[in-house]
Amino acid sequence: MNARITGLSAVLLATTVLAGPAAAQATAPDGSALAADQTLTIRMLDEQSSLDPQLIEDVSGSDIARQLFEGLTNQNAEGEVIPGVAESWDVSDDKLTYTFHLRDAKWSNGDPVTAGDFVYAWQRAIDPATASEYQWYMGLMSIANAQDIIDGKKQPSELGVKAVDDKTFEVTLSTPIPYFVQMTSHTTTYPAPKAVIEEFGDQWTAPEHIVSNGAYMLKEHVPNERTVAVKNPEYWDAGNVTIETFVTLVINDESQALTRFLAGELDRTEMPAGQFPRMQKEHPDEAVSFPRLCNYYYTFNLSDQGPEAFKDVKVRQALSLAIDRDIITKNVLAGGQPPAYTFTPAATANFQVPDVPAASMTQAERDAKAKELLAEAGYDASNPLTFDMLYNTSEDHQKIAVAMSQMWKQKLGVQANLANMEWKTFLDTRGQQNFDMARGAWCGDYNEASTFLDLLVSQSGYNDGKYANPKVDELMADAKTADDPQADYTQVEQILAEDMPVIPVYHYAGVYMLDSDVGNYPTNNVEQNWYVKDMWIKAE
Repeated sequence: MNARITGLSAVLLATTVLAGPAAAQATAPDGSALAADQTLTIRMLDEQSSLDPQLIEDVSGSDIARQLFEGLTNQNAEGEVIPGVAESWDVSDDKLTYTFHLRDAKWSNGDPVTAGDFVYAWQRAIDPATASEYQWYMGLMSIANAQDIIDGKKQPSELGVKAVDDKTFEVTLSTPIPYFVQMTSHTTTYPAPKAVIEEFGDQWTAPEHIVSNGAYMLKEHVPNERTVAVKNPEYWDAGNVTIETFVTLVINDESQALTRFLAGELDRTEMPAGQFPRMQKEHPDEAVSFPRLCNYYYTFNLSDQGPEAFKDVKVRQALSLAIDRDIITKNVLAGGQPPAYTFTPAATANFQVPDVPAASMTQAERDAKAKELLAEAGYDASNPLTFDMLYNTSEDHQKIAVAMSQMWKQKLGVQANLANMEWKTFLDTRGQQNFDMARGAWCGDYNEASTFLDLLVSQSGYNDGKYANPKVDELMADAKTADDPQADYTQVEQILAEDMPVIPVYHYAGVYMLDSDVGNYPTNNVEQNWYVKDMWIKAE
């Protein structure tokens, strides 16, 4: 337990903001005594891409929006789907029509949340005019006419969604998918307040304009510094919300964030690479590591703008084989992260990790094969392979990039020139294919293997390397209707291991310093879809 800095103004280093009132309840649901100051402060690595549910494309934005808005469904501490705005739902016998029955929920301005708000939001997400980076997600949901709208053949108004009445939202699918309801807890599917958006345009999420329907309301946002949200009295379950104020602080440096955690300024922060063993020994009640549904990889630019060298699969395979993932996971990170030879993490529900050749080789065998392949591709000391390696600014990302580049240099004579960028600039640069090799990471939007493998389908909105293999597209399309898609997923992973469009490096663990005063933080939710409304701050 850290000595907490009491009062939000102290947490924000004398910045004037609204401090949370004393807890309304004397005890938490688990029987523990509650602290008088119910403020939760969490560190974010980067400024969020947006707080507009249909425009968010990153974990930071999703984590904040999940507190401000509420979709049809939520998740519990185990990652299981539970009702959100929808009290219940039915599915037709052919599994093509889902009917969601909405509760009496309100927006923060007191207006009712209606089925029409979901129709508007879902049509807005898929509308090309919105330019949502998650437009493709609506296609993955297999909503009727979604792909034709994405392809410009139909209008957003023709999407298979309908408000039967204010409390009944109906969705028609083109193909049944067993995990459809899981997908409705994603931020892209959250309702949107049409009148507010039409009045304020792209400024509608500013604190002075925003209207939201979640457990919290946006109070303050200072870009690249902090976001402050306070309890929403209009939220349908406000009586069971304990934490009054939720704060995120943008701290780009992991070591600085750890220092501020130990000083009592933060309730949760990511662990700097390599620090977990020491922190676990010194702070056993606060150093935590648990599986996460995320992967960490580097993607090759295979578009026309990419380096000619990367068009050769032998080069891609050589670079992947030469990475000693055990050194990265055990020495650089040291937080319990498993090395990755497949794109999909083992923590994914109902997924069996397939055998791929590299996983069963010794590192010496991988290194020997890497040298052989690179030589066959025509690169040696007289013609060294050189390229730029891009990552978003982070001390940990830098450590990993340095380790990888040194392995390539020492083993293969390859020169990788490192470059880092601020998060939003990085996303834009990578999305425009203005890179040679770039860092990538993906946290599952739902707990099923397709949330990872669909990224490498040729038409995926996040296929930034522009990899295209018709067989992968065919297998992923077949998986959507298969009774057991594992065979398709196995083939896809084996193709990826052969084509090597991306280099899987490791699969995530949630390696945090988590204040022991925080009650009910969901470490068992591998997706890490956490809800501040379900937590509380215990008295010291």
